[in-house]
Amino acid sequence: MEMTEVWAQAALWVGLALIATLLSIWFRIATALSEIVVGTVAQLLIGAAVGVALGADESWIRFLSGTGAIVLTFLAGAELDPVVFRARWKEATFVGLVAFFAPFLGCAAVARYILHWGIMASWLAGVALSTTSVAVVYAVMLELGFNRTDFGKAILAACFITDLGTVLALGLIFAPFTYKTLVFVLVGIAVFFVIPWLTPRFFARYGGRPSELEAKYLLLLLFGMAALATWSGSEAVLPAYLIGMVLAGSVGKDHVLVRRLRTLTFGLLTPFYFIRAGSFVSVPALAAAPVVFFTLLAAKLLTKSVGVYPATKLFRYAQREAVYSTLLMSTGLTFGTISALFGLTHGVITQEQYSYLVATVIGSAVVPTLIANAFFIPHYLLPKRTLVDAREAIGPLGAVESRLSPSTEAPSDAD
Repeated sequence: MEMTEVWAQAALWVGLALIATLLSIWFRIATALSEIVVGTVAQLLIGAAVGVALGADESWIRFLSGTGAIVLTFLAGAELDPVVFRARWKEATFVGLVAFFAPFLGCAAVARYILHWGIMASWLAGVALSTTSVAVVYAVMLELGFNRTDFGKAILAACFITDLGTVLALGLIFAPFTYKTLVFVLVGIAVFFVIPWLTPRFFARYGGRPSELEAKYLLLLLFGMAALATWSGSEAVLPAYLIGMVLAGSVGKDHVLVRRLRTLTFGLLTPFYFIRAGSFVSVPALAAAPVVFFTLLAAKLLTKSVGVYPATKLFRYAQREAVYSTLLMSTGLTFGTISALFGLTHGVITQEQYSYLVATVIGSAVVPTLIANAFFIPHYLLPKRTLVDAREAIGPLGAVESRLSPSTEAPSDAD
């Protein structure tokens, strides 16, 4: 491909990202959500109208897209507050595991026995629909002020357990167990043991300079472990999430560094990832079989509810708190999309199945959040000033944008 074509294609993709951002502002929805939709519509309309393909399989677009997924996953892991998790670990672990296993097993069974998908495609569906969107949940908690309450901290910590289960399942179920797997595990254990000690000392001595040493160091870790993961047949986001979690006590507390990483990630990288993910959605497939989409969406929401609601009641949540927690933990977005795209690119699922899964993920990001914020917010847990500010600032999905924007402050509590 000539450089003229590369620059023209880059301009097209950045233009689509700008359009998606404007749509997210106008309609007060997540930027990631609007980017997926824009990618789907652009692939359908641009290709049909002018015969220009988006070029989603170009190597440089795949690199930027993959880097976006890796760094976004790292940031999600880095925003877990170890202090909060230690204080509420029993509650967070139990609720988080239930929120993973109930939809993971339930949706896999629905895909296998009701939709008659293949065995591996069904397991992939279970993984993709087991997620809870940390982006959506944290944004709502932050805007309303729940992130400063014990209630919010426990739910946010539970979200991390759920997504950790998703990432581990994606890596373990679909990774061939060979000597390469053993090498990956052993090197990973060594890296995860050393970097919590090395990173803060290295940054204290050489960091804080305009050369952005910290970003280069982190990218070296992420790219190196991603290469090892893919070499072993696993998924690159698995070590990224774990690196983020073990560095949450150091990198996650450096608000300036996290803000710079968010600028890089949300300004350049993730638009390529989400637009690319949306471009693979087949609108004709969805239109031809809408029942499949509604079946999967119902399966995710039902299995999440059947699992999470009783778990919260076990820890004596009030009725409104239990319903609100259940609805928020039924959301999905980033990791669901990552899992579905992994399945498509590795031949586990077809493009039609991918389209159903991504549409379901988008639906799960919208429907539970709308219902939760419209009818079940436990206002009595909020300080009065926070409640007034929240009512002025938040629409049904308005909070999501703040979490997905580079300008958002790094959290002081769990993501």
